[in-house]
Amino acid sequence: MLAIALVDRTGSGLWAAVSVLYFTYVTGLSVAQVGTLAAVSGAIGIAGAPLGGRIADRLPLTRVLMALQILRALASFALLTTDDYALLVAFCAVGSLGDRAANVLTKLYAARVAGKERVRYQAVNRTVANAGWALGGLAAAGALAIGTTTAYQWLLAGDALSFLGAALLTLRCGEPPSATRTVATSHDPVTTTKGATPWRDRTYLAYVATETVLFLDDAVFKVGLPLWIAHASDAPHGLAPLLLVLNNLIIVALQVPLARLGATSAAARALLLPLSAAFALGGVAMALSATGGTTTATLLLTAAAVAFTAAEMLHATVSWELSIALAPATAQGAYLGVHGLAQSAQRSIGPLAVTAAIAAGPVGWVLFGAVIAATCGFQHRVVRDRLNPSALSVLPVTVSEH
Repeated sequence: MLAIALVDRTGSGLWAAVSVLYFTYVTGLSVAQVGTLAAVSGAIGIAGAPLGGRIADRLPLTRVLMALQILRALASFALLTTDDYALLVAFCAVGSLGDRAANVLTKLYAARVAGKERVRYQAVNRTVANAGWALGGLAAAGALAIGTTTAYQWLLAGDALSFLGAALLTLRCGEPPSATRTVATSHDPVTTTKGATPWRDRTYLAYVATETVLFLDDAVFKVGLPLWIAHASDAPHGLAPLLLVLNNLIIVALQVPLARLGATSAAARALLLPLSAAFALGGVAMALSATGGTTTATLLLTAAAVAFTAAEMLHATVSWELSIALAPATAQGAYLGVHGLAQSAQRSIGPLAVTAAIAAGPVGWVLFGAVIAATCGFQHRVVRDRLNPSALSVLPVTVSEH
C-alpha cells in the first residue's frame, strides 16, 4: 500500500499544483468559473465517501479500491478531450467521486491492518504519499517554466497514468480482515448484531460537521494560494507550486514524529488547541502578504504555507485517531464513510470559502483563520464526553476475535 501511495500521489502532485492554472490559461476559464467548477465537482463527489465505506463493509476492500483507481484514470484522461465547461465539470465530478471513495478506503485499510498502531501507519503512509506529492510538484514547477499548453497536458496525462499504476499495484495487496464482513457471515446470534448507524449518532455527526471546516487547509494549497499569488500579491507566479513542494517536504520530515503526539484519544483531543493557533497564524500571514513588495510577499506567503502545513499535520493526526475512536468496530466502514463526507464537503465548500476570502481582501484571510480556530475549540468540546481520557486506540480487528 505504501508503493501505491507513492505512485498515486506523484501523479496527483503533477496535477494539483497546476490544475487552477490549467483551467485558467489552457481552457480559458475565469476565476469564478474555476471556483464554481471545483465547488460543483466537489459537491457531487460528496457521495463517494459514504458509498465507498458502505461498499467496503460488504465487498473485498482491495478490489473496490482498484476499480476506483481505474475510474479516476478515465476521468483524468477525459479532461484532455474537451474545453467545454459543462463537460469539464462532469469529468471533474466523476474524478472527485472516485477520489473521495478511494480516500476513505485507504484509511479503512490502515484501520483494519494496523489496529492500535493505525495513527503511526497513517503517518508513514502520509509521509510516503507526500514524498510523491513533492516529486510531482517539482516536475510541475519545471512544466510551468516551459509554460506551453502541451506541457500542461502532459502533466494531466501523467496524473491519469499514475492512477492506472496504482490500480495494478492494488492487485498485489492482501485483503485485510473485516469485522463487519465477519459479522455478516457469522451464524452466531451474538456476533450477528448489527452495528450502530452513524446517521443516528448525533455526536459523530457534529464531529463530522466540525471536520468539514478543519479540512479547509486543503483548499488553501490547491486554490487559495495560487489565486492569491496570481491576483492579489506581488509574489512570482512560480511560487505556487514551490509552496506545495515545501508543504510536502515538511510533511515528509515531520508527520511521523508528530503522530506520536496523538497516539491516544486524549492526546489527539489535546492537539486541537495548538491546531487552532496554527490556523489563526496562517490567516494573518496571508493577509499581511498583500501589504508589501515582492520579497515581503514571498516571505509572508512562505510563512503562511508553513503555518497551514503545521495545521494540516496536526489535524491529520487528530483526525486519524478520533474518527476511529468514536466509531464502533463493527461499523467502521460506514462511520468512516460518513467521516469522509467532511473532506468531500470541503472540496465543494473550500474553493468558495477561499475565493470569498480573496474577494474580501486581507481581512478575509484573517476571518478565515479565526473561524477555523474557533471550530477547533468547538470540536474539542464536542468529543469530550464521548471519549475515555485514558483510552488507547482500539485493538486490531482480526477474524479470530469473532
